[in-house]
Amino acid sequence: MGTTMRDHSLIVEGDHILVGLSGGKDSMILLEALMERKNAVPFDFSISAAHIEAMGIGYVIDRERLSAFCEHLGVPLHYQSIEPDLRKDPSKTACFICSWNRRKKLFELTKGLNCNKLALGHHRNDAIETLLMNMIYHGSISSLPYSLKMFEGRIQLIRPMMDLDERMLEEYASLNDLVKVEKSCPHEDLTQRENIAQLIKQVESLHGKGPFNIFKSMDKIFEEYLPVQSRGKTL
Repeated sequence: MGTTMRDHSLIVEGDHILVGLSGGKDSMILLEALMERKNAVPFDFSISAAHIEAMGIGYVIDRERLSAFCEHLGVPLHYQSIEPDLRKDPSKTACFICSWNRRKKLFELTKGLNCNKLALGHHRNDAIETLLMNMIYHGSISSLPYSLKMFEGRIQLIRPMMDLDERMLEEYASLNDLVKVEKSCPHEDLTQRENIAQLIKQVESLHGKGPFNIFKSMDKIFEEYLPVQSRGKTL
């Protein structure tokens, strides 16, 4: 993670980073690693954490354990709640609606806390899944960037764990007794993303490095060998 943050200039002096803390292993490891980074680099930056609790969908969070985790790290934790309307748009999955509303609340909170960066715990598998979902369901090639400036540069979204395989995070969580404090959501196995995750497992069964190669392919695009429809057209 330190290499990723360095190579992509994700953190600089004076940053105030808000970490989106879901209560799952990924975001908890992210917060731990950022605090280690803060103690290791020769410049100062600030870290805050936020949990957005979704009400009325069967999701439960162990607030006491999450608060204790942040207190142990010395990170201020901010709680916010939302009530996503899962029936408003039947074409959208429950996870999409909930995630979109959570993200919106996080962006609002960055402004209130005067944070210039929002850190999310996405890893390599998330990027691969997003790429395949966009290709299969939307006919486009896009995924999750390491960093992205938003709202005319007011906030920069960063993903320091993008180079990590999910199994490394699972092993780390197990070795460090990092217990998930977000209880399972009743909707989490009913998404397109879960179907794509199963597809990636099939790819790996065909070729062990297949998923990694899919990830690396996003940095190795030969446009001249693609049937790009706009090539050669005059505007």
